[in-house]
Amino acid sequence: MTTGYFSSVDDVAERLAATGYLASPAVATTVFLADRLGKPLLVEGPAGVGKTELAKAVAQVADARLVRLQCYEGVDESRALYEWNHAKQLLRITAGRDESWDETRTDIFSEEFLLPRPLLTAIRSADPTVLLIDETDKADIEVEGLLLEVLGDFQITVPELGTITAARRPFVVLTSNAGRELSEALRRRCLFLHIGFPEEELERRIVTTKVPGLDAALVASVVRVVGALRAMDLRKVPSVAETIDWARTLLALGAEALDETVVRDSLGVILKHQDDIQKAAAKLDLDAV
Repeated sequence: MTTGYFSSVDDVAERLAATGYLASPAVATTVFLADRLGKPLLVEGPAGVGKTELAKAVAQVADARLVRLQCYEGVDESRALYEWNHAKQLLRITAGRDESWDETRTDIFSEEFLLPRPLLTAIRSADPTVLLIDETDKADIEVEGLLLEVLGDFQITVPELGTITAARRPFVVLTSNAGRELSEALRRRCLFLHIGFPEEELERRIVTTKVPGLDAALVASVVRVVGALRAMDLRKVPSVAETIDWARTLLALGAEALDETVVRDSLGVILKHQDDIQKAAAKLDLDAV
């Protein structure tokens, strides 16, 4: 079962570009295949390279609802799938004191008392939907078990109500910063895409799109300096998002060139650790880049 949002790889690239998301050929191809095959898309890569933004861009071009499950340590079934409205159930039990338990039980375990969370919300939606399972690697491994039924058969079993099967499959994007290894069972259900740091030419295009007021020569300088920083042994190398932030900073400062003073005063925009800033200030040769 396909979702049918895109007609070709070129269609993916063109429509994503219209939202400001410039996709490489590999990204456009994999998104098209995920759409055509109806498979979840697992996107891995360092933070800030556009994994989450890809899901948002797909939702925008498909005119689809974006349903997001933000993963974190301790997220469980009640946060991911569904939970029962216990307060409302207690009120119903209290109001029906004269009823038999069988009558009450049938009532309180009905749709009226069900609180759908992101996974169930996406499965039940009859409208175009993009399901974003963000930072999957931050969740406990037990959460992956919850995902297997959803991503394998696009269905969720609620013991009191039965199995709920998707009437219309959502376009599913899982993101991971590779903080831990995801299970092979989960990977088997997905198409895989790794998004790394873009080539220099593509990053220039991204920055120009996101910060249109910045001089082209300064954009080129920014991208070259960021590339030099990424080649250093830093605790946290700058991401694409931070390249864009730096470009916006330079525009706000009215900078006309990347001289030593401008770079030194603004390194905190792209580097997030003091030892990284010190290392970059000592090793960065602006004349070489």
